[in-house]
Amino acid sequence: MKILHTADWHLGKRLDYFSRLDEQRAVLEEICTIADLQQVDAVLVAGDLFDTFNPPVEAVELLYKTVRKLSKNGTRPVIAIAGNHDSADRIDAPDPLARECGIIFIGYPQAEIPLFQIEDGFAVTKSDKGFIEITLPAYNYPLRVLHTPFANELRLKQFLGLANKEQGLNEALQQNWKQIADRYCDKEGVNLLTAHLYMLKRGGQQVEEPEGEKPIKVGNADIVYSDGIPDAIQYTALGHLHRFQEMGGHRSPVVYASSPLAYSFSEAGQEKFVVLVDAKPAQQVKYTPILLTSGRPLCRMRFEDLDTAVSWLQGNPNTLVELTLVSDEFISSQDLKRIHESHDGIIHIIPIVKQQQNDAQTRTKINLEQQVDQLFKDYFTYRLGQAPNAEIMTLLQEVMNSTNETEG
Repeated sequence: MKILHTADWHLGKRLDYFSRLDEQRAVLEEICTIADLQQVDAVLVAGDLFDTFNPPVEAVELLYKTVRKLSKNGTRPVIAIAGNHDSADRIDAPDPLARECGIIFIGYPQAEIPLFQIEDGFAVTKSDKGFIEITLPAYNYPLRVLHTPFANELRLKQFLGLANKEQGLNEALQQNWKQIADRYCDKEGVNLLTAHLYMLKRGGQQVEEPEGEKPIKVGNADIVYSDGIPDAIQYTALGHLHRFQEMGGHRSPVVYASSPLAYSFSEAGQEKFVVLVDAKPAQQVKYTPILLTSGRPLCRMRFEDLDTAVSWLQGNPNTLVELTLVSDEFISSQDLKRIHESHDGIIHIIPIVKQQQNDAQTRTKINLEQQVDQLFKDYFTYRLGQAPNAEIMTLLQEVMNSTNETEG
């Protein structure tokens, strides 16, 4: 049985002012193509389907079109859970209609999915709080999925019976998962867990949450450890961390698939994946990360020469760039225009002006008897550590001339 694991689509996300929707369309189309080429039997989307609680209409349409395509008209189950960026109500809202298309949306922890049968397709034959069992026509054994959408403090109290969060999210989930696994997960089926949370190997080094991501780890009370996963689980499909990684700490793989695109410059240079899981009952699963190639790569570049910067930008038009420019003086508006005209994907420009060590910099007194322009130069150098460029001095002259004309 082949299962495709993906997560953290963040549909509707922008990089500062820059829309990523076209890139998201392309990479989701790539994921659909991979699912078909690999002939996967089921798809798990481990949370953060959207980037905000109220995503734009285009993002909502893209989600529905994509999961419908992944489901192959109901013949392939698609299970999509809510993440910390999602509104659980919004994720749950289309579920009655979505089930008719083979799509199972799960917004809240401990959700109980109604039993149903897709004509000439799969069936949900068992369901409990936080659990579903699916039978597929091509297999004589079932697929079992323990599902845990993101749970904030309110949801923990409401759905997991956690009266005091400080007493331990880890312990509450461990107990909950064990009860489900002991009841339903024998060696006669494929047993998976999908969740959207911050999980570590016990004793392992803590991993930074993505830049710009809504954090879900606040101190150690929010950490869930992989040794709390039941032994019967053969693969854990996680969402939240945007880098592909296996966390370890369990007899079976515990994997963050990664986001499909780099969504902040802290992810610049990261490769992005979906994960193909090959599973049989009572056997160790095999999993293969499959590289995604769609989308514009994010680059952090630093230059000390403007011509070199422009040349690189013109030679790398498909990138999105955070550009640091180091110079002896402030960048002129003409040079800024030249930079922007050379590339359409410059997200940030960070100017760094070298501090010039000269006699003027060490002055502690300013000669007030000087001409205004020289007085301005001395003050500018005193405050900013470098002399004003010609463009700034021209602006000063324009202001002074305008003032003189007004007084005249």
